[in-house]
Amino acid sequence: MYSELKAKMVIEGVTVEDIAKLLNLHRNTVRAKIEGKSKFYIDELKKIRDEFFPEMTLDQLAKKRAA
Repeated sequence: MYSELKAKMVIEGVTVEDIAKLLNLHRNTVRAKIEGKSKFYIDELKKIRDEFFPEMTLDQLAKKRAA
């Protein structure tokens, strides 16, 4: 699970739908990526960071919690 991304989404009020629209992906695909069932591509993380969380580094955003 992308724990830092998920926490920041809650704090900032960013929804799965917001990210899905930005990346032009289905919300279920984005949800699977956030939950760690599939992986984000680096360009996807850059887009998310640039649009919603510019104060974060990519390393912070990509931090995962062990399952």
